[in-house]
Amino acid sequence: MDIFIIGIGSLLALAIIAAIATKFTKKKEGEPDVVMPESGDCSSCDGTDEKCEQVCMMEAATRDIEYYDDEELDRFRGRQSDQYTDEEAEEFATVLYTMQPHEAKGWNRSLILREINVPNQIKDELITMIED
Repeated sequence: MDIFIIGIGSLLALAIIAAIATKFTKKKEGEPDVVMPESGDCSSCDGTDEKCEQVCMMEAATRDIEYYDDEELDRFRGRQSDQYTDEEAEEFATVLYTMQPHEAKGWNRSLILREINVPNQIKDELITMIED
């Protein structure tokens, strides 16, 4: 009989210890099952994470504007995308095609921060370079 009471007491003690351990290691409600690594720098944004894109745009807005040997495009500040002539769009295309493909995203940010709209004539090419 004493062994039976000791066995029940031991099981009860183990259950209490397990309950306490579970309470302290219990997952918070709403916490995802998979731990997502924090995104690194803005060069790792791939367009699938809107938060990453927003954070990088805010970060870019606080830094000096980076020029891509395109200071002459500043004269187009405020012009609508559909108001460019083909000759003016060719100026944008010249800058676009002389840069490395990985620079296209940064150049687009630079234009946005400078309030310069990309001409409709080259938007498809710019998007293709950004996505590749």
